[in-house]
Amino acid sequence: MMAAPRPFARGGNGAMDDVALESLRIDKWLWAARFFKTRSLAAQAVSGGLVQIADRRVKASRRLRRGERVHVRRGPQAWDVIVRGLRDERRPAPEAQTLYVETSESVDRRTGERARREQAAIRRARAQGRPTKRERRALVRWRERRIGSPDDPPCEDRASPHC
Repeated sequence: MMAAPRPFARGGNGAMDDVALESLRIDKWLWAARFFKTRSLAAQAVSGGLVQIADRRVKASRRLRRGERVHVRRGPQAWDVIVRGLRDERRPAPEAQTLYVETSESVDRRTGERARREQAAIRRARAQGRPTKRERRALVRWRERRIGSPDDPPCEDRASPHC
């Protein structure tokens, strides 16, 4: 007996073709578009409110369609994208980037935030907080030059430049 034809075209590895899909779960799309490393992390982000569709919180089971606007926040980064394609399998990054188009406002915001983070790292006050390993070693060298090693005998003549 022959099996009934399937309503969706499947590729050689069983994955749905981009053209055949009309909608896809948001958590699966986020994973396939490489916003999150695992589908579980994508589902957690959706349920935690870090992913919004049309400025509304959604559930991980929400069906996503082409043309919808998705806001994704991951750590300090945020993306506003428009869905261009649906794929239920994870593909290489260049292919995954074809599934969405980032809005120009989102690109401008992300580049501005990146520049601010770089400037903050450059302006970090050296005396603020715990010293880095490099700073600690420089401080030890400075103290040794100034005081001398702990093995040196105490200096009797404080007026001497060697003390």
